[in-house]
Amino acid sequence: MGLLDRILGQRHPPLLGLDISSTGAKLVELGRAPNGDYVLERMALEPFEKGWIVEGQIEKFDEVADAVRRAVSRSGTKTRRVAMAMPAAAVITKRITLPAGLREEEMEVQVESEAHQYIPFPLDEVSLDFCVIGPNAASPADVDVLIAASRRDRVQDRQGLAEAAGLTPVILDVESHAARLAMKRLSEGSLGFEPDALLALFEIGADNASLKVLRGDDMVYDRDQSFGGAQLTQLISRQYGFSFDEAEQKKISGDLPEDYQTTLLMPFVESMAHEIGRALQYFFTSTPHHQVNCVMLAGGASSLAQLDEKVAEVTGFPARVVNPFEGMVIGSGVREARLRRDAPSFLTACGLALRRFVK
Repeated sequence: MGLLDRILGQRHPPLLGLDISSTGAKLVELGRAPNGDYVLERMALEPFEKGWIVEGQIEKFDEVADAVRRAVSRSGTKTRRVAMAMPAAAVITKRITLPAGLREEEMEVQVESEAHQYIPFPLDEVSLDFCVIGPNAASPADVDVLIAASRRDRVQDRQGLAEAAGLTPVILDVESHAARLAMKRLSEGSLGFEPDALLALFEIGADNASLKVLRGDDMVYDRDQSFGGAQLTQLISRQYGFSFDEAEQKKISGDLPEDYQTTLLMPFVESMAHEIGRALQYFFTSTPHHQVNCVMLAGGASSLAQLDEKVAEVTGFPARVVNPFEGMVIGSGVREARLRRDAPSFLTACGLALRRFVK
């Protein structure tokens, strides 16, 4: 689904996946090898200063646009078509059922009529789109349709940001949908899970973590938690007297005093593992489910030392850090050191880049 026009023209024209988070711009470009394997052609990350993006809103437009422009330049790409995403909190989605066989114009009329029931804004203030998911399981004569709507000003912010950075926006997705697309490729491919496997995906960002429980194409459960990697940065700042930005840079580079591991890092990892365990227990108590096949960790804070081991210990389920590029051919334009360090934070960007190959 998308809130802007879908890709037109040739079947798989070049496309960038651009994820705008609170901490930076993450850019991915994928290709295809002759044997069908995906190729990671380019990736780039350009950090933002604290306060540039707040709760998904662009607060410092010019600064963010300049950072995106630097990410594009650093990647070396010549591609200008871009897929972006809105935060899930900024998008209203609803699955509805419509008669099969409607012409597109008829379906648009039906969707607009249904949308009035679910969207608390006048329709002339929103960008509205829909896509047919497939036949309705209970009624073969009907199809399931996903409606997505967002405030037009929020959509225009993202569109304007791309254009200010010299890019042409052709797809505007939802962050959670993009992450699910990247996870689906992994679960069906290199991870080797059965189609009905229940996967608990924790995306741990700077300020928040989201738990999405996935089964194939379906999202069984979705809940945000208020913990993230910025809490460790704040601890470093207070412990050693650095500014927040200095602490963040030293956390990334590892340039910290010898007692950092025992004094701050390992207690923080332990605490985060227990937060993940509590979130998972809340899922079990509020749904009919009592176990998952695997706990998947993504986002910038997911690669903290031994976090996957601690999560497995606390939850009793296998845990692993997600590398969205697993099973891909790595192009010559990608630095291996950056890939190893940053891959878990590129899940959404990778999913957006995969939109190039979705019919």
